[in-house]
Order: sequence, then C-alpha cells, then structure tokens
Amino acid sequence: MTQQDIIRPLGKRIALVLAVILVIVGMINTMPEIPGLQDWAREITGRPFFRVSGFPPEYFYPPVFLVMMLIVALDSSVYRAWKWDRPGLAWLGALLDAGLILAAVLAAVGFLVEIDSICLIDQLTGERARLIQEAAERSAGVIPGISFEAEVPACQARFGIWIIPLLFTIITLFFLYNVRVWGLPLVAVASVVVLYTVATALIWMFELSDNSFLLTKLGADGGDVRAAAIQKATNVFVTPDGFMGRFMDIVVNQVFPYVVLGALFGTSAGGTSLIKLAVRMTCRLRGGPAHAAIVSSALFGTITGGPVTNVLSTGRLTIPMMRRNGFSPQFAGGVEAAASSGGQIMPPVMGVAAFVLVALTAVPYTKVITAAFLPALAFFFSIFLAVMFQARKDRIEAMREMPEDLVMHRQDWLNLVIILVPILTILLLLLGSKDAMAGSMAASILPQFVTQTITNATGDAVSAGWWAVAVLLPLLFLDPETRAKPSKVLLSLADGGILISRLFLLLFAVSIISAFLNESGLTGELTRSVTTWLEHAQVLHLFGFEIRIVGGVYLMLALICAMLCAILLGMGMPTVPAYVNVALLLGPLLSSLGVSFFTAHMFVFYFAVASAITPPVAIAAFAAASITRTEPMRTGIAAVRVGIVMFAIPFVFAWYPELLLIEEAVTITDDTGRRALIEGYSGQVDIPALLLLGARLALTLYLLASALARFDRGALRRWEVALRLVAAVLVLWKTAALMGVGLALGLGLIALHALRARPEPARSPA
Repeated sequence: MTQQDIIRPLGKRIALVLAVILVIVGMINTMPEIPGLQDWAREITGRPFFRVSGFPPEYFYPPVFLVMMLIVALDSSVYRAWKWDRPGLAWLGALLDAGLILAAVLAAVGFLVEIDSICLIDQLTGERARLIQEAAERSAGVIPGISFEAEVPACQARFGIWIIPLLFTIITLFFLYNVRVWGLPLVAVASVVVLYTVATALIWMFELSDNSFLLTKLGADGGDVRAAAIQKATNVFVTPDGFMGRFMDIVVNQVFPYVVLGALFGTSAGGTSLIKLAVRMTCRLRGGPAHAAIVSSALFGTITGGPVTNVLSTGRLTIPMMRRNGFSPQFAGGVEAAASSGGQIMPPVMGVAAFVLVALTAVPYTKVITAAFLPALAFFFSIFLAVMFQARKDRIEAMREMPEDLVMHRQDWLNLVIILVPILTILLLLLGSKDAMAGSMAASILPQFVTQTITNATGDAVSAGWWAVAVLLPLLFLDPETRAKPSKVLLSLADGGILISRLFLLLFAVSIISAFLNESGLTGELTRSVTTWLEHAQVLHLFGFEIRIVGGVYLMLALICAMLCAILLGMGMPTVPAYVNVALLLGPLLSSLGVSFFTAHMFVFYFAVASAITPPVAIAAFAAASITRTEPMRTGIAAVRVGIVMFAIPFVFAWYPELLLIEEAVTITDDTGRRALIEGYSGQVDIPALLLLGARLALTLYLLASALARFDRGALRRWEVALRLVAAVLVLWKTAALMGVGLALGLGLIALHALRARPEPARSPA
C-alpha cells in the first residue's frame, strides 16, 4: 500500500475501484463490431441472442445509473467534508450521502417498474408472462397460419400516485449534490423551470389565470387531473426527455470513449511535450509564447473539451512563459482562457458538448466537425492577430534563446507519439469511407480480419474514440514514469470514471429542465408569442431612431436575444447545460425565422462556449487568474477582448450559413412542413464564392483585432478605431453596395496607416 493510498480516505478508494469497473464495462458496451467475436461469444455461452457490446438500454441503464451515483456519493461525500469542517452536522452529511444512494436505487427501480418493456413488479408476480401469452394468442388468431409480433402489454402494477413524491424526492437530493459538484447556477435554472411547471399546473387546476404563459394543462379540459399528473411524472422516468433518456444515451453510448480518452491524455506526458513543440514552432514570432499557448490549447482543448481543465493543464506552463516574455499578467491569462475555451469548437473531438449537439440535431458527427472547421479556424486566426498587435504595442521581441525547460529532448518526441497517434486514428476513422477502405490497397495487403475491423469502425464517431483509447493505452508506456509506475494508468482510468459520473449528475439536471419544459409547453408558447409579435410589429424605436422591422431585423432581434440568453444562462455553468438550456428554449424560435435548425443550434452552441470567458462569472478566465495571481475580473475583460470574435462568428454564419459547409446548414422547414433549401442555395459548396467570403472574413478579423488593440503598425487614433469597426461590419454586409463601401474603407484605412507608419528615410548631412 502506497503512502497516497494511506492518505486517501476509504470512501475515495472505493469510488476509484467502482470508477475503474465503470470504465471497463462502459468500454465493453461501446466496443465496435469485431468480426467473429459476437458469434464466438454466443457459441461459448449457448445463448443465440447474447450480446458482447451494445447492451439493451432498458436493462443496462439502471445499474450503470446506480453505480455512477454511488461513485458521486463516495467521491463527493458530504459526511467526509463536514466531519472536519462541521463536526456537529456530520450526522446530517451521512444522511444526505445515504439519501443520494437511496434516491438512485429508487430511481433505477422506478424506471424498471414503469417502463413497458420490463414492468418489474409484473414480472415478479407472473402477471407479465400471462399478459404476453394472451397477446400472442390474440395476434396468432388474426389470420390462420400467420402469426404477428405480439404487442407489448402495458404495465399493470405501478407506483401510482406515489410516483409524484418519489420524483420530487429524487430531484431534490440530486440537485443538492449538483450544487456540491457543479455549483449553484445550473441548479438555480433547473429549480426555476420545475417550480414554473408546478405553479402553472396549479394555476390551471384552480383557474387562477387565463394567461397562456401561466397555464400548463395536465390533460384535456374536463380530464382526470390525477391520472394526467401521474402520467406526467412517469414521463420523467421513462420517456426520451427523462433522466434515463437521450442524455443517458449521450453519456453511456456516445461520449464515453472520449471522456476516457481525455482523462488518459490529461495525465500523460504528451501534454508538456505538446507545449514544447508549440513553442518551437512559434519561437520566431514576436508573440512566441502567446502563440504557443494558442496552438497547444487548441490541440489539447479539442481532446479534453473543458475550458477550466485546459487552462489548468496547459496554462501552468504557457502563462509564466508569456509573462517572462513581457506580456502583462492580465493579457497572458486572457489569451490562455480564450484559447482554452476555443478548444471546445476545434475539430476533431470538440468535447462532450459537440456530442450533445449531434444528439439534439440528429446530424452525423462527421458533418458536425466539418461544419465547425471554418468558424474554429477564424476564431484562432483572430486570437493570433490579437497577440500579434499586442506584441507590437508592447514592443515584445521574438525569443532569442530557448529556455532550457522548453527544449525538445528525445523523450519529448516519443511523448508526442502518445498524443498524435490517437488523434490520427480518430481522423482516419472519422473521415474515411467504408467503400473506399474496402477497395483500397491496404485491403489487399492487410489480413481480412484487420480490414473488416477497420471498415466496421470507419465513419463512426464512437468507434473512432474507442479505437483511439485502445491505441493510447499501450503508447502510454513510452513514458518512463508510466513504466516505473503502471498504477498511473489505472488512476487515469478511475479519473475518467469519476468524470463520467459527475458528467451524468450534471446532465441529470439538464434532463429535468428538458422534461419539465416539454411538459409545460413553455418553448412552444414562447415561439408562438414572439413570432406573432414580429408579424405585427412595424417599427422599432431605438435611441430616438425609427428602425423598420423587415426580414433581416426579425432575425437580428432573435439572434441577439439568443446570444444574451446563452451568455446569461451560461454564467458559472459548464458548456453542455448552457447550450442545452438555450437550445431547448430558443432553438425553435430561431428555426421559425428562416435559420436552419442546425445553424440555430450551432449559434447557441458558440455562445454557450463563449460564456466561459464572459464576466461577471467567467470560469475559464477565473481559472487563469488563479495562475497569474491577478484580479479575476480584469483577466475576464482581457479574455473577452482577445476572444471577441467568438461573439461575432455566430452572427456571421447565421447570415452566411455556407460557412458551415454542410447541406443541413442551408436546409429549413417550409410552411408546408417539408424540408427545403434556403433561397439562393443549391446545397453544394460554391468554392469561388466561399473563397471570396473567406477573404472578406479575414479582412474583417484584421480590422476588428487591430481596432480592439488600438494598434497596427503603430498606435491608432480614435477616429481610426471607430472607422475600422464600421468597416469591419460593412465588409460582411449582404448588400453589394454597402459591402463595396466597407471593402474600400477598410483597405484604404490599412493602406493609409501603413504609409503614415513608414519610417522617414534618414537625411544625409549637408
């Protein structure tokens, strides 16, 4: 037993063991199809329907749910925390820990009892077998000689009215631990949604108001309120919007390998070597360490998918480097926070939130990373520009000598293999084609078994992540420290299991928001009200001006509203709930105003990411401030100034959805309910038009970054800053005349400044 094991409390150690078991079982569940393995397992077990992976969700979800919540209770024990801090309340902490475990048991049992495919109580009493037999006899007698699949009988024995107090007890206990693990903001939003749904239901029952926003009908007029209330509560257990629905599917069946991959990467030696490589690549640039921070944070962030994790991992090296080179602490922290947040929008992995985007939009993951490519490129290009102008302003020179601690050694090159090979595995499998792989030269060289295995995994995001983990595990032993202490790998796997458990705890609150919003009907009512108002509104009065509300203004108002909601709801909240909350509430509204469903979700997704650097609760910036040891709010403001383009790019691709490169971005639902292309789009990428738009976007980013830095080749005057901001807007205007004015103004300002900043030739002495 090591010294660390002695120090680590027993509950923590049990949590680590359970977390490793969870990871092993979860990886088996998500294992891609391996030729012959399924048949071999069925032959060994003698069961014709035995499954090696892809376990049936109705049987797999409840025990996994229970194990995850047991891990949370043991790892984040209230009793253990209060035993030392508040000894008098330690007994209450023990009750809360026990309560969470009991709530998890009741939730799992409730799911098994209420879902029609299992009906646990009916199975125990034998009623289930009798009903199935009767249904089979009825179906067999419809047409003589022909049998039909029997319908699934509904459960006879249920919780009844007790399902309602059971549901709210589970919600209360899970919310308490959400506050402990993830903080108050998410639970505050979820609590408001729950209270709103309950209050509006009571208002309808007692006929206290006829306002459409204060009504939640439990059933049809004159219906059985009790039965409807029971059904609504049951829905939270068993429907796709419930806590064992699509969000459980996201955690267990989609992001599982990538969370494990991120945990393994986070403790590998490759991270430090990646930063050294980034410094080596950018050392000749004036903003060297800052540019290195951008490169390393983009690469590392796409794997971890968490801005705070990214800041605390890469920032410990990059922030001191930037300060040592002459950047201010606030700017160094701002660059790291902005770049780390951008890791979530950087293909090919993009973090957990991207998989939630896939689940909510039903767009394949390969298309999502294709759509994210150009906006991510624009974002990181803008940060490069911001660093370049700041380096010129602060007169920072390129690194003349490489510090000893940043020199690449032989082991660092080996450590890079640990990171690059799994990423290449993901890229090759994600971007490959099954047909191309089957007919490739590799197929004729490799054994049939290997070729078929690769073909089965090609094009599937989950399989790509799974094989990346399988490739990474042996590569970790290229690091001498890992070879000397193999238990590091087990601890990394355990960290992955704990992170998955915490992630589901977070998504539990999100699923409650989703389920209760669905039952309340608020989303539909909000969409109807806003669209009705926009149809009748004629003029908008702003600062004494009258702005006629026509086509584009409708959309701009809705986009600004979605932006503000995403930023406000995202304060102090991880990206996933910030994105889901606004997408559920305002996604339908944006879609009804001429933006495609996918573009609307991408718009909200970007602002949910941006909320991590938006004061007053900029969690990524605050994490960077803990390293710079400066005032957090100033670091947050610096992060916004550096990453301001993250707030502008969503508006750009909302107006120019062709930037997203996929047909779904330009496909809307017309008035008849059919899918149709937006007017003026063919669904194919127009390369010349895209290149022209890219050039306009690059000019806009140059104008915007220099204006915010108030520096180009030299200091910019106030009128130059103002005109550059105006030109940046006009360059991207859709009207050709205004776009032309913007291009002429922008290029003219840059040329004029270059002439004015040119040093005068030295005069020869007379």
